[in-house]
Amino acid sequence: MIQLLPDFLNEIKPILKSDFQKFIECYDREPFRGLRVNTIKSTVEKIKGLLDFPWEQVPFSSEGTYIPENVQSLGNSPLHHCGAFYIQEPSAMSAVTLLNPQQGDCVLDLCAAPGGKSTQIASKLNGKGLLWSNEIVKSRALVLLSNIERMGVKNAVVSSESPESLCQKLAGCFDKILVDAPCSGEGMFRKEPQAAEHWSREHVIACAARQLNILESAKTALKPGGTIVYSTCTFSPEENEGVVESFLKNNPDFEITDENESFGMKTEQGAVRIFPFHGGEGHFAVKLRHKGSFGESIGFDCVTMNQKQSKRKTKPLKKPAEEISREQIMDFYDSLFLSRPFGENISVINDKILIMPEAIKNFPALDKCSVLRAGILLGEIKKGRIEPAHSAFMAAHKNDCVNAVDLPVDDERILTYLKGGEIEISSSLKGYTAVCCEGMATGFGKAVGGTLKNKYPKGLRLL
Repeated sequence: MIQLLPDFLNEIKPILKSDFQKFIECYDREPFRGLRVNTIKSTVEKIKGLLDFPWEQVPFSSEGTYIPENVQSLGNSPLHHCGAFYIQEPSAMSAVTLLNPQQGDCVLDLCAAPGGKSTQIASKLNGKGLLWSNEIVKSRALVLLSNIERMGVKNAVVSSESPESLCQKLAGCFDKILVDAPCSGEGMFRKEPQAAEHWSREHVIACAARQLNILESAKTALKPGGTIVYSTCTFSPEENEGVVESFLKNNPDFEITDENESFGMKTEQGAVRIFPFHGGEGHFAVKLRHKGSFGESIGFDCVTMNQKQSKRKTKPLKKPAEEISREQIMDFYDSLFLSRPFGENISVINDKILIMPEAIKNFPALDKCSVLRAGILLGEIKKGRIEPAHSAFMAAHKNDCVNAVDLPVDDERILTYLKGGEIEISSSLKGYTAVCCEGMATGFGKAVGGTLKNKYPKGLRLL
């Protein structure tokens, strides 16, 4: 049994009241595991039929299911590689369900790595509006970018910057913001028993101070009348109710919105708490709405900021080492994809050809922010020619592609491809070709004489 420190138990006993013993008994059981279907790539019904275990829906998302204890190595499944699902702790799905992004919203995920909640937001946006995902730690931001790419998200910006700095630069730009704040992680004790042994009050207090600072930063980037969901994976009152109480005291123009969720337990203030006996490892989430309406100001106004910037002389984009015309770029685009599925908002930056989300036109200049990627990387200019990028194929549907080979999930060729090997295909296919699994793109190769030369990135390959 996991050894829970007495100070930790004394802290949460008043919260649980009559449920305290039920909570203690959970620590004799295995932790919950879950996955969430990526509806950008497929439908829940289709993935249900492709999984080799029964679907048991989690209470926190209609796209989520529990993974049985006997199921292992899902990360090696071709379905995982093609972005059909994201492996995610079940209660972690609750925060985005509470945020309730709608198609066309501009949404900021301020503490986004490794990307579970960002990709959940993206599936709700369904390619409309904008997702801005930020992670201050560069190495974690690169993992975030990899997951955004794997899930086929085409309307995202990924940055690596401090919340304070980013929110000042993007003041007044977002309809909705998720602050899934770094925390003491008490909800992860069943998954990581060693974390329970290192719990301390000092760490809890330090986390609470940092969380309040992040939440105060987030309000600056919100549009008047917008909403922030603040969430943690901890049980600590200081990090949850305490942070929210301090924020509301400092910002009387915000209020808690009670959405009558059907999962977890409600606090008196209207937040949601999830404990292991609710079917997830542990989470806290609360929805904070700005009381204002459009036209008022929380911090700066994004539209006004853009108008001011448009009058200034902006730095030109760095030209590629070898000049290439827009006509050449569009011809290359058309050689890979039908009907230009990612739009035509093309930028060339440091020899990289990017297709930007349309909504990014309403934002301050990207060169003011520490952006790792904006939109889709279509290709790179190398020695006077363009080489296609993996991310472009991952964001495409099979029917978007000029050439595609579609393999069943149990076809040995898909595993060979994911290991970096060549595979046999129809000799009628020539040139760059999407490789799909059950209709979902997982990468590309080059078809030559009935053989597909592998272009799957080495860092992603199965060992």
